[in-house]
Amino acid sequence: MRRDALLLAEMIDAAEQAIALVAGRGIDNLERDRTARDALLWNFMVLGEAAATASDEIRRAHPDVPWRLAAALRNRIVHGYWSIDLDIVHSTATDVLPGLVEQLRAVIANNGDVRPEPAAGGTPQV
Repeated sequence: MRRDALLLAEMIDAAEQAIALVAGRGIDNLERDRTARDALLWNFMVLGEAAATASDEIRRAHPDVPWRLAAALRNRIVHGYWSIDLDIVHSTATDVLPGLVEQLRAVIANNGDVRPEPAAGGTPQV
């Protein structure tokens, strides 16, 4: 479960970073700003990889969390990077990720043994 705590913390951090990257930015801005676009896609990849790596136990205990969808989006970005639709990525970060962060925080709150411990730099260490 300690590994799941780290993965949940990584998912929350990546989702929050993605949300912050699209806040106040239109799709046109992301198309022009390669650094922001790359950072956004990176955070979606981290989110999806952590979701895919979470234990079967935690995924079965929380079937409402879209574990497979996060992993599928990661795979789409990694294997189809040349044809990513920024409209979908932007709307996912804006409309879906805030709810996902709430779900992930609820998973942590409902599992006393899945609590990340913040390190000095703010990144959870487990």
